[in-house]
Formats: sequence, C-alpha cells, structure tokens
Amino acid sequence: MVTTIKKGTSRKKIIDVLKKRKTKTKGLDLKKYCGSISLEEDPLEMQKKWRNEWE
Repeated sequence: MVTTIKKGTSRKKIIDVLKKRKTKTKGLDLKKYCGSISLEEDPLEMQKKWRNEWE
C-alpha cells in the first residue's frame, strides 16, 4: 500500500492517515523469534564464507 502525502499537508492529517494505515497483518508474528538464535560464529564471517563457496 502506498500513501502519498503532498507538500503543505497538516501534521494532524498526516498522523490520521498513518494511523489508518496501521493494520495487523495476518500470519506469523516474527517478533517473538527476535534474538532467539545463539550463534557460535561471527555472522559476518559466516556470510563471507558462504559467499566464497560460489567461487
């Protein structure tokens, strides 16, 4: 969904539009999994290693 806000729109109007736009999405709530992974290796090093596998 795209919301277009034109120059000169009042702050109250912008806040009202943004409040209407916030809707609860259906499906999986991924916030409950945030921080639940414990890694033994540095994520950046893992990424570099995975990228080098293609060479």
